[in-house]
This record gives sequence, structure tokens and C-alpha cells, in this order.
Amino acid sequence: MTRPATARSTAPARAGGLRIHRTPETLAPYEQGWRELAAAAPGSSYFTTPDWVLGTWEAMDPAAAAAAEVALWTGPDGRPEAVVPLARTRCRLHPRIPLPVTAWTLLGADADGADHGLFPVAAHRREEVRTWLRDRTRRGSLWLPAMDPENDTALLPAGTRRIARTTCPRLEIGEGAVVGSTGFRRLMRRRARQLAEAGIAFRWVGPQDMTAGLLDAVLALHRLRQDHRGAVTALGPHRRPLHLRLRDRADADRGPAALVAEREGTPVGAVYGFLWQDTFAYYNGGWDPAYARLSLGTVLLDRTIAAAAAHGARTFDFLRGNESYKYDSFGASDRWDEQWLRPRGAGALVTGAVLRRARRRHGPA
Repeated sequence: MTRPATARSTAPARAGGLRIHRTPETLAPYEQGWRELAAAAPGSSYFTTPDWVLGTWEAMDPAAAAAAEVALWTGPDGRPEAVVPLARTRCRLHPRIPLPVTAWTLLGADADGADHGLFPVAAHRREEVRTWLRDRTRRGSLWLPAMDPENDTALLPAGTRRIARTTCPRLEIGEGAVVGSTGFRRLMRRRARQLAEAGIAFRWVGPQDMTAGLLDAVLALHRLRQDHRGAVTALGPHRRPLHLRLRDRADADRGPAALVAEREGTPVGAVYGFLWQDTFAYYNGGWDPAYARLSLGTVLLDRTIAAAAAHGARTFDFLRGNESYKYDSFGASDRWDEQWLRPRGAGALVTGAVLRRARRRHGPA
């Protein structure tokens, strides 16, 4: 859980293509150009789009929102050429290290499940962005918890070092792709028949069909599943405003989507995620534990992969976490996000040293 620290910006909006935006509303005219810039960046994900970044900003409490800003460089035609979204927070850099640190971070990166961060920057703006980012964050720590490995790390200020990695498995899908072993495919067919006999039907819901009611059903099913497991996650009712904003910015080819299992029109399970370019990112979900003996959760994932492929996805991104089912059942391959830190102050220095030692000892963290 992050807690915002009060930040007072001393960097004025400058001419020559750079403007510092301190409210999300002023960025509305640039959203489509921002999406196009992000789409052209290697490693681009839904979490680098204005949909996610501005949705997160709009859903923040006022104190946190006041500590955020977006530096936007535009060309002579007014189109975005570089975007650097930042937020000033006070947080723990690792859940097991109880030292709070005040740091600059990527705006939206501290929202639950926001992976694959990067700065979308046109090549001719790289030097200017590097200098600005160095100067803007000079007086504090810079913490980037989940940066895509294809991020242009040359943009990061001197002294920023990779301190950990997070496993983010993914699966190549699409035409001709075979998911899982022969035995697994046989089991999924049998379970699907049993679920059909129990009255369960599956329905794909694309971004333009996502409703507030369906989002509420996803949240309720997720809570039901977590209560059954005795677990707690960050996807709770307090995240509803963010996901409603994501839905409002959605279009046919991007935004929240879900595979829903229903019995007599009532949702009993759902897998929820985001479409962006040729990728479906599996964000979260839940299902009624009464159907656990029929492997409803596994069948939901299997059906989601097939539905996402049918709607143009070529990659199924499991996002963070190295749970065994991602590999054993579905055959995912490893990919890693990277955590970067430029420490200022004792808390950040100690945390960085601990995480670097853990990484050298155990490999990817």
C-alpha cells in the first residue's frame, strides 16, 4: 500500500514542445496521440496507455493526485513525442522490508497488477527527456517497480540500478497454437461437457460490451474466491472507480474484457483482463467454489485463451507471478519485469542493498 508524500513541483511548464500537466483533464486532447506513441514503443503494454495512467490518476484520492504530473513533449503539429508520467509517493519498496521510502515512481505503477512499465519516447527526444528526468527527480529516490525489459534504460538517471526482477509468464496463442498437453486438452473437453451438463455456459465480453454490472460481478466473484482461499488481494471495491474509468476509455480493440461463466444468466465465474494490440493481459478473476470439483477456474482460463485468440490476440500475458499452473497446465514461458532504484536516504539504500543481495543469491526476484 503506498501513501502519497506531499510534493511541490518547482519545474515550470516550458516552451519548445514541453508542458508539465498537473491534472488529467488537460491531457484529453493528446490521448489518441499518446496511444499511438505507446503502440510504437517496443514492449508496449496496456499499462503504458493514457487509458491506464489517466484512469489511475483520476481515481486517486486528492492528496495522491496532487503529487502526480505528466511531462509531455509535442512536435510542431501538436502530436505527442514523449510522455513521462510521474508520481511522488511514500511506500515500502518491498513488503518484507518495513522501511518507508519517499520516492518518485511511474504514475500508475503502484496500482495492483500494473506491469510492463516504460517511457514512450521518440528517438529524437531521448536526450532531452533523459536530462529532464534527471533534473526533476534529483532530490529524491527514483523507484520503478515493474519496468518492461525492452524499456529504454538509457533514459534513467545515472545511479539508477536494476535491483530485482519479477516473473511475468506469457503464452503465444493464435492460429495454429496448441495450448497444453494432449492429456490436458482431453481433460478440458471432459470438464467442459460436465459443466455444460450442470447448466454452465461461457460468454466473451469485449471492451465495448463491458458494463458496470458485469464489473461488479467480477469483483464479487473475486471476493468469493479469495474468501474461500483465506487470501486477500488488492482487487477490492475500492478499485471499482479505476475500472469504471478504464471501461469509459475503452474501444473495440482495447480495454477491459472478460470471459464469463453463467448459469441461468447469473455469473458464476469470470476471467478479467485487458486487450491491447495483439495481447490479452490476464488481470484477475474469480469463480464460485461450488464448481471447483469441475475445474471451473482452469476451464475458464482455457476458454479465455481461445476466445482472446479468436478476437485477434496472439499473446496471452499472465502478468506477474510464477504459479505452477501457468507452466504445468498451459505451457507458458518466462519473461521478467525489472525493478530499478536510484536510492536517496537510508531507507532506500538499505532496501536496495538487501534486494540486490537476494537477487545475486537466488536469481530473479
